[in-house]
Amino acid sequence: MAERTPLSELLIVDADVHVHESPGALAPYCDPPWDVALRSVADVPERYLDIPGFSPGGDGTLTARFPTSHEATRMVHTPEQMVSELHQIGVDLAVLFPDHLLKLAVLPQADYAAALARAYNAWLIEEWTSRHTALLAAIVACPQDPEDAAREIERHADRAVAVYLPCAGLDPLWGHRSYDPIYDAAQNAGLPVLLHAVTVTSPVFPFNNHGFDTEFARHSTSHTFSVMANVISMVSTGVVVRFPRLRIGVTEAGISWMPFVCNRLDKEYLERRREVPFLTERPSHYVKRIYVATQPIEEPERLRDIVTLMALYDGDDTTVFASDWPHHDFDHPMKLDMVPLSPEQRAKVFGENALALFGIDREGRRA
Repeated sequence: MAERTPLSELLIVDADVHVHESPGALAPYCDPPWDVALRSVADVPERYLDIPGFSPGGDGTLTARFPTSHEATRMVHTPEQMVSELHQIGVDLAVLFPDHLLKLAVLPQADYAAALARAYNAWLIEEWTSRHTALLAAIVACPQDPEDAAREIERHADRAVAVYLPCAGLDPLWGHRSYDPIYDAAQNAGLPVLLHAVTVTSPVFPFNNHGFDTEFARHSTSHTFSVMANVISMVSTGVVVRFPRLRIGVTEAGISWMPFVCNRLDKEYLERRREVPFLTERPSHYVKRIYVATQPIEEPERLRDIVTLMALYDGDDTTVFASDWPHHDFDHPMKLDMVPLSPEQRAKVFGENALALFGIDREGRRA
């Protein structure tokens, strides 16, 4: 048997890492009059991902779950801190997502939401990714204003590697034609779009999770239900057909939902294909082209079941590593490395697949 390459010698690309953007940090990059709104909440005591008027916390359970002193509230405030911490867990390249703006879609005021997105994108590139080549930008697309989001993609296309699509509390879902300007801009720029959710309680599907009694139940389902709903929306409305060169990725939902969606859609397609005549292949054909990030990787009693799950959605070329650093449930690369992947699978999942998804070389440069 060939000797196993040490994890330290593999290229590790982390598809989901979180910076911590505060209202005060974004204010200098924000257009007036919305910079005033940010400064007015800059000194509000921060609860975990919950600042009223900036990232509404929904039902408030996050505060009870993570008191300020808890290690789970860890945040990364500087690129130097981020690079140092990622180096310690063996990550070579990292794609950056926000903290608070995971909840951007919940904000009802479109002008304010768009101004926040513009400020965040400028801040992320100026203060983070332009300072360290190991840090790569996923610029946020504001769903409340798709035309403005498309302009943001065009503005930052040469300095980003992906477009982040907020999913928490989103209405309508990402398959709606109103978002086509975002997809058109991303496809033209050669940038993938990445779905990312967070747990909220909201009166929109599938975040109307108020029927659950516990955060255990809400957190177990919110990310995955959101991803499933949006992927099904994008397939069933033809996004995957109208934008054939658009690469799509999913983060922070694990991988076990993929076989379920493939099989359920294929089953329904046999009876209801007249409703989706633009799909010239089984729905699973399109779903299996979607890249899926590992975090939070499932933890079955038999770790080989992870390999089986990947095989069920033909995931050798579309599964990418993610840690979710520095959040409470982050996955160390060693955790995924416990899964009995073949040498080829290890190299692909930890790095090579991400290079293809983001269109970059091993140094993080756009190909």
